[in-house]
Amino acid sequence: MYECILYEQVEQAAVITLNRPHVNNAMNMQMIREITSALERAERDSEVKSLIFIGAGDKAFSAGADIEEMANDSSIVVREKTQEWVKMFQKIESIPKPVIAAVSGYAPAGGTELTLACDFVITDRTAKFGLAEVNIGVIPGAGATVRLTRWIGRARAKEVLMTGKLIDAELAYEWGLSNKIVEDGEVLSEAITFARELSKKSPLSLAAVKRAVNIAGEMDMEKGIQYVLQEFALLFSSEDQKEGMKAFIEKRKPEFQGK
Repeated sequence: MYECILYEQVEQAAVITLNRPHVNNAMNMQMIREITSALERAERDSEVKSLIFIGAGDKAFSAGADIEEMANDSSIVVREKTQEWVKMFQKIESIPKPVIAAVSGYAPAGGTELTLACDFVITDRTAKFGLAEVNIGVIPGAGATVRLTRWIGRARAKEVLMTGKLIDAELAYEWGLSNKIVEDGEVLSEAITFARELSKKSPLSLAAVKRAVNIAGEMDMEKGIQYVLQEFALLFSSEDQKEGMKAFIEKRKPEFQGK
């Protein structure tokens, strides 16, 4: 079905592999469209409880956008193309399932933009992040300036964006750009282990948490609190809530059905 990505289900996780290793998994428009299609496929599949992004090969997660494809674009054309990137990142943020980036090797520019849209980021010690678009006369165009600032603050965001420097795995973890560093070659297995743990939780609760953080977290305090209260209350209409609380009282593990 796909030419630029691979899609497979491992246990209850959909693994999406960025599969252009000959160009360090640079993302062209075909890959963007295929990723969006894969996200929609995973969202529809009730057997899929979480998603994992990885990069093919041993050099890069993704080198970012395919510069050769866009170098001669006009302002109008590049705006239209970049809207597809924006939609892809928004889909990652809005899909009601956890999304994990398993990062090994270089992940500059669009690679970093992709991780910023994910819910969790696991790296090995070879991971390198950065937003170096300033070095080629542009800036990140699909939301990274906003997401990065909200993740690490203005001072650090401006340092990354204006110097174009790469950030190694240790500094990325220190700054809150990743959740965990594992040994080289173990990012996928760790991501699958983490996905397995998440699959034991109520899918409805996980989706509500994701919305509460991504949506309510951007509201003013009072509106955000009221939004989360609504999410909380709606879960009391679910079978998962009844099963979870019954299992707690009966001192057993719950069996959630996502209903």
